[in-house]
Amino acid sequence: MRRLLPFRRKAATRLLFAPHDLRTADPTAAADIYSGYYAFAGRTLSTHGDSPFDAEPPSEAWAEALYGFGWLRHLRAAETALARANARALVEDFMARRRERNLIARRPLVASRRLIALLSHSPLLLEGADHAFYERFVRHVSRLTDRLTLMLAGAVEGQARLQCLIAVCFATICLDVPDSRRRRYELALSDELDQQILPDGGHLSRNPRLLIDVLLDLLPLRETFAARGLEPPRGVILAVERMMPHLRLFRHGDGALALFNGMGTTPPDLMATLAAYDDARARPVEQAIYSGYSRLSCGRSVVIVDAGAPPRGAYSVEAHAGCLSFEFSSGACRILVNCGASRLGPPELREATRTTAAHSTVTLDDRSSAVFGLVLGERRIVSGPTDVRAARQENEAGQEWVGSHDGYRRSLGAVHTRRLLLARDGASLSGEDEITLAQPRASLPATLRFHLHPGVKPELDPEGSSARLALANGEIWLFEAPGMPISLEESLFLASADGRRRSDQLVVEFDAVAQHQLHWRFRRLALPSRGTGPQTSAAGEADGDATAH
Repeated sequence: MRRLLPFRRKAATRLLFAPHDLRTADPTAAADIYSGYYAFAGRTLSTHGDSPFDAEPPSEAWAEALYGFGWLRHLRAAETALARANARALVEDFMARRRERNLIARRPLVASRRLIALLSHSPLLLEGADHAFYERFVRHVSRLTDRLTLMLAGAVEGQARLQCLIAVCFATICLDVPDSRRRRYELALSDELDQQILPDGGHLSRNPRLLIDVLLDLLPLRETFAARGLEPPRGVILAVERMMPHLRLFRHGDGALALFNGMGTTPPDLMATLAAYDDARARPVEQAIYSGYSRLSCGRSVVIVDAGAPPRGAYSVEAHAGCLSFEFSSGACRILVNCGASRLGPPELREATRTTAAHSTVTLDDRSSAVFGLVLGERRIVSGPTDVRAARQENEAGQEWVGSHDGYRRSLGAVHTRRLLLARDGASLSGEDEITLAQPRASLPATLRFHLHPGVKPELDPEGSSARLALANGEIWLFEAPGMPISLEESLFLASADGRRRSDQLVVEFDAVAQHQLHWRFRRLALPSRGTGPQTSAAGEADGDATAH
């Protein structure tokens, strides 16, 4: 890691460029802000004419959004003199509170987002402003940049370190600072991207959402270099080229990303923006060895699997205990999902959805395959699978995948192995879950869970031997676990655009000692209706005997 020292030299006096903000703006939100209604992170607060910086935040996520200043984009989109004056007044109010020690505002991630927002929307703030405001604004931005360089010289790590470096690089391009200072942070950013963005394009956190956020910053950064007639750092160019195809690995047929390791609602507007910058448009990555993900795709069906060990340290603050879980979709309909993640609910709910039981996989003895602990005020993964193996192959039957993890070895002396076979026509998905024990024991309770997307309507047969799954597009699928009783239980889906939604889960309970192998199968019975009702899928019936070995 490149050693960085803060540059507290002569402050910048001029603003040269304003980066492009790729995040979607809503001009109607400008009227709410002017009226004193601040709707951030699923919560709304009315200030009744007072400063929002004096208000008691309704949630931590709301406060992070307020102090991140991303709301400036809404005021800019309004394109009115009133919105400009309102934005300038709010920024002036915040700048006047220089000695206020708001801990959330000083967090590296929040301060970095604020610096990028102030630079990006400086035209909104400076148009029509007097020279005195211009000087105060540039001085404030320069001091904020200095503060971030102090953080970089300290112990800031993980995503926060990457975000700080991106923000400082923006500042060194947009402000009149020496070229030597700019080059120093260009090199530091390239080094950090090389460390955090893996060779297959994934991030060390294994969180797909983080890829979206980083790309939404790196793409404008690349453009800003070009606008100044500068060559973008090679590390930035290579990182973008790696991340784009990796992001496509997670996409289902409806455009949503699979719910692994902190991923919540997929923002379709932002995905469309990123797609416009995707020059290569190559096929999605199928086996991300370094990041630990696999993708199977046949016919209309897609399977996306978590096939990697959980991240550790600062990179695990949003990671889940979902090793070997998978999501399954047919066409534009998701069938099997994980519960997902959301920052809008209570902390207890967020932690519950990080457990193994909130994922479509096997849970042993009602425990998670990874252990969470409080480290430096954050809930991190402190132990979990270390030996995770995965392989995929294609043959006449379809696409096969096999993986295993040792997350239960220390606590229960058990290893979980999962085998999947997606039929060549995509009309069936067969699987086997095997529990291997290191030592004899009397029993070991195990639970296989498949969380259903809220759009799936399940119907259990009277004997509990199978379940019919009706999709929104008219497809009918059948789930079976031969010889095992199936039950339906309530689940929760956190990745809905309108908040969390009730859903269902298929549950099969078994004793991993008495039955160390569990076979199951999803089989399509009917294709989407075409005006005359569902059509029987002959292929689905024909390949009903396919199994994974």
